[in-house]
Amino acid sequence: MPRVLILYYSQTGNTQKMAQAIAEAMKSEGCAVDVRHPGEVKAEAFRDYDVLIIGSPTYYGTMAWELKKLLDESVAFHGSLDGKLGGAFSSAANIGGGNETTILDIVNALLIHGMVVQGDPSGDHYGPVSIGRPDTRSTRQCTRYGKRMAVFAKRLFP
Repeated sequence: MPRVLILYYSQTGNTQKMAQAIAEAMKSEGCAVDVRHPGEVKAEAFRDYDVLIIGSPTYYGTMAWELKKLLDESVAFHGSLDGKLGGAFSSAANIGGGNETTILDIVNALLIHGMVVQGDPSGDHYGPVSIGRPDTRSTRQCTRYGKRMAVFAKRLFP
């Protein structure tokens, strides 16, 4: 059973709701999922998981500093996440608010670690996004994303 860490930062609760929707979908597909806030985990814990999914609100087109700090600290064990599965999701205040740039910043860090990232040809291509509070569309995308990531994780880590 793949072990999954969904790490998120949320001030308003929007990104947290997305994290919970992704977690429920992954659990329903048979993954062991921990959902954590940056204050509850040290970067070293990344090594204990097969899958690392990071969610952030969009601040000036990038991730929250609390998440960036953990990613910066992960330099200490660079290379040890090679071959693991990674992904990202984001919320923003408005359309064009930087959701995709935030996701891509997170994905860049995961790729530098050698992680595998799965896109989506039909849904939110880079990872789920929400404008403000997750609506039916974004919640559906989180569920789709969680299920797709779980299926892929089970293929990589049977």
